[in-house]
Amino acid sequence: MAPIMFAALIMVLLLGYPVAFSLSAVGLGFGALAIQLGYFDFALLQALPDRIYGIAGNQLLLSIPFFTFMGAVLERCRLAEDLLDTMGQLFGPVRGGLAYAVIIVGALLGAVTGTVAASVIAMGLISLPVMLRYGYDPKVATGVIAASGTITQIIPPSLVLIVLADAMGKSVGDMYAGAFIPSFVLILLFCLYIFALSIFRPELVPALPVEVRTASFGKLLIRCLVSMVPTLALIFMVLGTILVGLATPTEGGAMGAVGALGLAIASRRLTWSLLKESMDMTLKLSTMVIFILVGSTVFTLVFRGVDGDLWVEGLLSNLPGGVVGFLIFVNAFIFLLAFFLDYFEIAFIIIPLLAP
Repeated sequence: MAPIMFAALIMVLLLGYPVAFSLSAVGLGFGALAIQLGYFDFALLQALPDRIYGIAGNQLLLSIPFFTFMGAVLERCRLAEDLLDTMGQLFGPVRGGLAYAVIIVGALLGAVTGTVAASVIAMGLISLPVMLRYGYDPKVATGVIAASGTITQIIPPSLVLIVLADAMGKSVGDMYAGAFIPSFVLILLFCLYIFALSIFRPELVPALPVEVRTASFGKLLIRCLVSMVPTLALIFMVLGTILVGLATPTEGGAMGAVGALGLAIASRRLTWSLLKESMDMTLKLSTMVIFILVGSTVFTLVFRGVDGDLWVEGLLSNLPGGVVGFLIFVNAFIFLLAFFLDYFEIAFIIIPLLAP
């Protein structure tokens, strides 16, 4: 029954139904069917209320609203817009300078927003018109923006890392420490790609015209540092306290939320509209995560009850190539799922099946 249950979930998801309700419906539906057929013990469902209650009281997941609120406030303060304008002129004389600026600012914005959608939307609204205006190829411009947004998934304090830490039973500090080098390598690879384009296809990534470079290099560097230092100080304060063990992720997120409000006040951009939009975004994202996690709990409980974990273990252990074959299959499978599912949904569905 486990293969049929998993196939039914994939089919329902491909039909476009909400993930949280699809997980719950497939789990409860197949649970009822398995009970009637004698494949599932009804007593296992008695653990479901305790598991759902445990989700609501999970101290690690409580950090998600704080980090989301911090990112929403900083994003709406237009700090990224100011920084992109300054860095764009700083790198302006270099071919591909705007693309370098978008990648760096995208990484910084990803570090403060923690969500891919927010980062890509913000960078698209800010940088795409500017890049097209100065002659960048539309494919290159949109590709750079989309790629810079994906850095959000891995650069701390990514919400993905918090979810993975909870799903795998690891500490958030360890996840953050392990993600630093891969995130910097990813940024470097993006920059190397733009560098290669600037050499072999310079017409795709032109330098800024001389007439739009209105300030000297020294002034631009000072403006860039002034724009970056407050945000970087907040990020390092939050991450530093978590990494050295002075604060839990929830406490670090709370400090970040208060610090973001402080930066908004200091920049004189804190308004009721900004606060309301930030709270709305925090509520929507946090609610989505909780509902998906509840649905995932229902599905996983029933799936394991019908020996789905044994089916997955047998399927993966028989793959050719040993560990390398396993890694190739898992990466290819997640790559295909990413066309249809968000990273939260992939983490909640796939990690409980593969991590053991």
